[in-house]
Amino acid sequence: MENAALLHALVHNAIDGIITIDDSGIVESINPMACKLFAYSEQEVLGNNISMLMPSSDTDSYNGYPEHYKITKEVHCIGVGRELTGRTKDGNHFPFRLGVSEVKYAGRKIYAGFVHDLTQQKIDEERLKGYASHLEELVEKRTKILNETIKALEKSKEKVSASLEKEKVLSELKNRFLSMASHEFRTPLSSAHLSASLIEKYAEPLENTNIAKHAGKIINAVTNLTTVLNDFLYIEQLEIGRVKVKLSCFDLKQLAQEITEEMQLLSKAGQRINFTHIGVQNLATLDPNLIKNSIINLMTNAIKYSANTCYIEFTTEINDTHCIISVKDEGIGIPKEDQQHLFEPFFRAHNTGNIPGTGLGLNIVARYIALMKGTISYTSNLDEGSLFTLTFPAT
Repeated sequence: MENAALLHALVHNAIDGIITIDDSGIVESINPMACKLFAYSEQEVLGNNISMLMPSSDTDSYNGYPEHYKITKEVHCIGVGRELTGRTKDGNHFPFRLGVSEVKYAGRKIYAGFVHDLTQQKIDEERLKGYASHLEELVEKRTKILNETIKALEKSKEKVSASLEKEKVLSELKNRFLSMASHEFRTPLSSAHLSASLIEKYAEPLENTNIAKHAGKIINAVTNLTTVLNDFLYIEQLEIGRVKVKLSCFDLKQLAQEITEEMQLLSKAGQRINFTHIGVQNLATLDPNLIKNSIINLMTNAIKYSANTCYIEFTTEINDTHCIISVKDEGIGIPKEDQQHLFEPFFRAHNTGNIPGTGLGLNIVARYIALMKGTISYTSNLDEGSLFTLTFPAT
C-alpha cells in the first residue's frame, strides 16, 4: 500500500505529463500536468483515443504505432524520444517531446507516454536563431565596412606614396639648388667683400666719409648675405645626413679664446665680450668644428640683438660630469609666447623688427648639439636679455 501511494504521489506531482494507453491507443490514465498541458480535465480524456490530443495531420500516423509494434516488434516510437506537436482543447498547438515505454501490467501490455513541453525551449531557440541571424548580419555589415576601409586605406596609401615620392624629388631638387647656390654665390660675394674693404682702405687718405659709409654698407650687406647662404648650406647638409660628428680631444679654453677675439672684432662699437673658463680642466672630447659653429651662432645673435653698449658673457666649464658652454647677453629678449617655437626652422620672434636674420641659426645649433649627444637650454626675459647653455656629458 505504501509503495502504491508513493507511486501515485510521484505521478500526480510530476513536472512532465504522463499518459498511459492500451494497445488500441485508448487513454487509461493521465496525470495533472498532462491535463494542464492539453487543457483537458481527466474525465474528458480517459477512455478516448490518444488521437484527440494530436493535430489531425498526425493522428493516422500516431494511431498506427502501437498496432505496428505488436505485429513487427520494430521500434518506431517505443523507447525513443520524439518531437511531436500536441493539440489543446481549444485547438492551439504546442511542441513537446514524447518518450514511450512498454509496461507489462496484470498480464497485458500498456504504453506509458512521458510528455515534456518544449514551448519555452522553442521560443528560446527561435530567439537564439534571431540573435545568430542578427549577429551574422552585423558581422557581414562590419566585414563589408572593414573591406571598404581597407580599400580606401590602400588607395590613400598609394596617394601618400606618390606624394612622398614627389616630395622626395622636390626635396632633392631643393637641396641641389641650395648647395649650388651656396657654392656659386660664395665666390662673387667674397670678391665683393674684398673689393669693398679695399675701397674703404684706399679712401682713408681722401678722408671722404661718404665713401667709408657706403663701403661699410656694402660690407655689411655682403656679410649678411653670406650668413644666409651659410645657413642654407648647413641646413641642406643636415637634411641629407652629410653632417657627421668627428670627435676629437681639444683644448676648449683655447678655442673659446680664439672665438672671443674673432667675435670682438665683429661686435658693435661699445659692446664688450667677457670670456671666463671655470675649472682646471681644459680638454674636451667633442667635434670642434660643430662646437665652433654653434658658439659663433649664439655669439652672433647676442651681438645682433643687443644694444651698442652692453656686455656679453661667454663662459666655458669642464668638471667631472659635464662640459658646459653658455652665452649671456643683455639684448631684447624673447617674448614668452614665442619661446615654444624658438628652435623651429625659419621662425623669428615678433620683436626682431628690421634686424636681419633667417630664423635658421638656433635650429642648426640645436641639431648640431643633438648630434653630439648634448642638450641646449635657455632662459629669456623681454628687454632683459637671454642666456643659452649647451651641456655635454663628460667623457
